[in-house]
Amino acid sequence: MHKRTCEWVIRAALGVAIVAAGVGPASAFDLQAGIGFVGVRNGVQGNVVGLETPGGLEVQRGTVDRFGSLVFRELGEGNPFVVRDLTAGGGGQPVTTLVFTDHPDQSFYQAQTLVAGYQYIQMRDGTLLAAMIRPPLGRTMADGPFPTLIEYSGYSPADPDNPQPSTLLASALGYATVGVNMRGSGCSGGVIDLFDLPTTADGYDIIETVGVQPWVKFAKVGMIGISFPGISQLFVAGARPPHLGAVAPFSTIADIYRAPGFPGGIFNNGFAESWLRGRNSDAEPAPEGGQSWARRRARNGDQTCIANQRLRLQTLDAVEFTQSHPFYLPYLMDARSPINWVGDIQVPTFLAGAWQDEQTGGDFASYLRLLPKRRDVKVSLINGVHTSAMEPAILWNWIAFLDLYVAHQLPDPSRAAPFAPIVYSQILGGNVPTPPLPVDRFDGITDYDQARALFEADPRVRVLFENGGGSPQPGLPAPRFEVGFQRWPANGARATAWYLGPDGTLARKRPRKAGEGVDAYNPDPSVRPAQTLPGSGEADSWSILPPYDWAPYVDGTALAYATEPLIDDVTIVGPGSVDLYLRSSAEDTDIQVTLSEIRPDGLETYVQSGWLRASHRKLDRKKRTRLEPWPTHLEKDAAPMPDGKFALVRVGIFPVAHVFRKGSRIRLGIAAPGGDRTRWRFDTFLTGGTVRNEISRMHAKASRVVLPVIPGVVPPPTLPPCPGLRGQPCRTYRPAGNGG
Repeated sequence: MHKRTCEWVIRAALGVAIVAAGVGPASAFDLQAGIGFVGVRNGVQGNVVGLETPGGLEVQRGTVDRFGSLVFRELGEGNPFVVRDLTAGGGGQPVTTLVFTDHPDQSFYQAQTLVAGYQYIQMRDGTLLAAMIRPPLGRTMADGPFPTLIEYSGYSPADPDNPQPSTLLASALGYATVGVNMRGSGCSGGVIDLFDLPTTADGYDIIETVGVQPWVKFAKVGMIGISFPGISQLFVAGARPPHLGAVAPFSTIADIYRAPGFPGGIFNNGFAESWLRGRNSDAEPAPEGGQSWARRRARNGDQTCIANQRLRLQTLDAVEFTQSHPFYLPYLMDARSPINWVGDIQVPTFLAGAWQDEQTGGDFASYLRLLPKRRDVKVSLINGVHTSAMEPAILWNWIAFLDLYVAHQLPDPSRAAPFAPIVYSQILGGNVPTPPLPVDRFDGITDYDQARALFEADPRVRVLFENGGGSPQPGLPAPRFEVGFQRWPANGARATAWYLGPDGTLARKRPRKAGEGVDAYNPDPSVRPAQTLPGSGEADSWSILPPYDWAPYVDGTALAYATEPLIDDVTIVGPGSVDLYLRSSAEDTDIQVTLSEIRPDGLETYVQSGWLRASHRKLDRKKRTRLEPWPTHLEKDAAPMPDGKFALVRVGIFPVAHVFRKGSRIRLGIAAPGGDRTRWRFDTFLTGGTVRNEISRMHAKASRVVLPVIPGVVPPPTLPPCPGLRGQPCRTYRPAGNGG
């Protein structure tokens, strides 16, 4: 056996570091060498344990918990250390951290046999991950091999009794499925550390272990999932496991900091905090806490599940950890942000997301420009909510994609039609009509290559407009029309500016030199509801007509500006920038900008928002454009507002696609954060209206909004319903105090 292969087998079998000859340990530590971490197990509760360099310099120390465990983190890769019980004294045990790119030999993966049902898969550092393997619905593994799909997250994909929605649908469509819980969740071993390198390496190992199983067709697997299991795909695909055949991520993020964690540098203490609290709860050790299925297995005597809880008390509090890092830290966050991985993807990719996603937000589109330039990479973008990526106009193409690139068979999206009433009643809630189902465009095609050519002839980026207005029932998932683009940013987009003017106007021309003008407001987040949906249930956002409470601006606490009625339709696709010359009475102030449409019928439709903490206004010179400001969010770049002076503060508007109809007016609102999002809240400055912010309209300091205008788009002639567009609240228009 090759020396490196032998080393991997020993590491995996023992899950411990190899102790060097001549070093006598003071206590029988069970050491786990991981990527950038060292785990200590079987220690003495309360003893202090130190981590030292081989030369004896102490690096870290900690106290062993009641499970006998301790974890040393952020150690770098491939570094040698010595672990010593400082309380007991005596010798230490050497250990060397693993290297992310040092993948096991294929024999490590081939040595594991996976079968139908619940089991554990071994990772390169010895960690065992819980997995549930299912043949296609109504089949057995003996009927294989099968096209196979993997769902990988920290939710409950390994729960043997409750398959995740994507897994359930894939099984019904004829795919074998593998659900795997991330380390530190459910019955999996290890400690969860959201989107860190060990988690990505685990994804690599999962792909390679599953991909070599004899029941996997073509020795290639695909990945599926929405949200958490969607995001995980981007990291794993970027790591390039050889047995990965395709990925289909839905409702993802681009950057762990910018959205949804700290939009504009402001902590999201709404959805982001609640999601982090959920991960804290999931990571509690079973059976005393954690996910319900893990508690059940532990109580029923699953000894592997019980043993896998040993490190759980070492899990960092996700909320406290996140809040303790209010600035972007490249060493910590680069590897945890999909935008830094997607450029390395080398497999067919089908990606979908919604601009107004109430959970992850619309910033995911900032990584689209980095996706590989391949005919089998397709992106679907839509107005809507977190589940809109699974609506029929997208789901039918998702099925075709999986059929073509995982099953390598003629696509047949229509076989999902019998399940559609069940799927959408669950998503939309209650007794609702089934959304209109697409026509099967592959019907009648009998040649695989012809079907694939038809799919690959689709535009690279497909933008679906006015979703919720394409059926007689307002709010029912159905777009009214679509536009295709061959690249991102959308080809043909023109950065078009409108300048803030007197009496709340927006004009295409820059203010005259002789003109003077300053508008002021007193930001106060308490004067409007923090969120546009009451309560905390995410499902409320998904209903056909959510009970939005989108309150108007309160005089004196906000500014708004609007164009004259448009003489032609104006279509925007992409991000925008609100370039404000701002003067504040405070050293720092938080800004929310909101784009909306004032319709000829007196109603107003929400379009998109953006945020910025003014002290974070320094931009990345290499990444900024006219349409994307791109603040660095680095602590070294943070600066208070200059006393008594105007400063240029560019606030990015998250990417969006919308048609402002002829006769409508484009409106820009400027206020304190809050009041324009369903589930996001903001840990913003509670000023009580005592801060005065001033916006310049002077020629030399002309504030403006810049939008990505696409010429030549011809939408349906009539206005869409209001309310009705998914993810876009509607209200009666009321002018702000300055007239806009």
